[in-house]
Amino acid sequence: MQKKTQGKEIISDFLKEKMSKIADKYGRDSREYKGLALQYVFDPREEISDYKTERRRHYEADIEKDSEGHVLKGVERLYRRAAVIELTTACFARCRWCLRANYNPFTLSEDEIVLAAKYFGNKANRENLREILITGGDPLAAPGLLNIAINAIMKHAPNIEIIRIGTRLPVHKPSAVFSDDTKKVLRKREGIRLEIGTQINHPIELFKESQDAYKYLLDSVSKIYNQQVLLKDVNDDIDTLAALYDSLRRLNIESHYMFHCVPIRGMRHHRTTIAKGLELIKKLTSSGCISGRSKPMYTAMTDIGKITFYENTIIEKRADLVLLQSSYKKEERLKWNPLWKMPESCEVDDGGYLRVWYKDAEMHNKGWRAPYAL
Repeated sequence: MQKKTQGKEIISDFLKEKMSKIADKYGRDSREYKGLALQYVFDPREEISDYKTERRRHYEADIEKDSEGHVLKGVERLYRRAAVIELTTACFARCRWCLRANYNPFTLSEDEIVLAAKYFGNKANRENLREILITGGDPLAAPGLLNIAINAIMKHAPNIEIIRIGTRLPVHKPSAVFSDDTKKVLRKREGIRLEIGTQINHPIELFKESQDAYKYLLDSVSKIYNQQVLLKDVNDDIDTLAALYDSLRRLNIESHYMFHCVPIRGMRHHRTTIAKGLELIKKLTSSGCISGRSKPMYTAMTDIGKITFYENTIIEKRADLVLLQSSYKKEERLKWNPLWKMPESCEVDDGGYLRVWYKDAEMHNKGWRAPYAL
């Protein structure tokens, strides 16, 4: 075990005030207070990390250069129809389980954004690439750059039909949603569908101000969808999850993924077992505790991309590793990302499909050795 500090604590003034009021009302040992505090307050356990089995980042999918040799910064491509551009690592808060906690800080320049947009629209990508996720950090922390990115994609990549924007602004700083800069960038535009991807993990986060902000955003964009992370002692019980998904439906926010917490350095205390998640998703989807219109997909973010848990997804177990079957083909992955390197945790089955070893939350046998080179 080695120490690895995950980054300084950043909590918006809005959240600090809410946390203080919740602590006074419910107590610091309450599920309500922990629903926020465990997400944002530094925990010394973050400094303990197993460098042999935990990842620096959730996957390596960078597009380093375009076909003309231009260096592309902040661009990732794992999937046929979708690519990612990270505008900035700046954010209004520091989520303790952040996927990009170990990235070096950066903010793209206008020239770098335009190069990325031209890559999205080049001849090789026109046939399959249909949507772009703009993320970070929080893109709405830099609305000017976000506006430049949307305009550049519309100009240079007419094949793009959908632009998704990842943000937690309504939770961290809801007043900023109503700013002139945010209104400008999220205005309705001819020829492109704008969607917002957000991450609400506990119903306590849906403050009145946050609800108003989400309702306002729904007037500007086509859809808001939620990607919730399963976090130990935050939302790993059926009552909290049922309340969360009922609240999302009332706000007309689409339930998308319930993610198993990724095995990134410094996050082991946040992780439940896969079995715990499977138990919860079964209750959510097959017990009638929530409407069928609110059901998320229970999914792992692996070294090769997202894999949703269905029957026969887990095909082998070794200690705290599980082998997950995907429907990704190596030859297809290389078509849209020729520089993609197959991780050592990955195998190819007889049909050409990728399988990947994924770390569960518990070690049942301390003497095990990973079935791939670490």
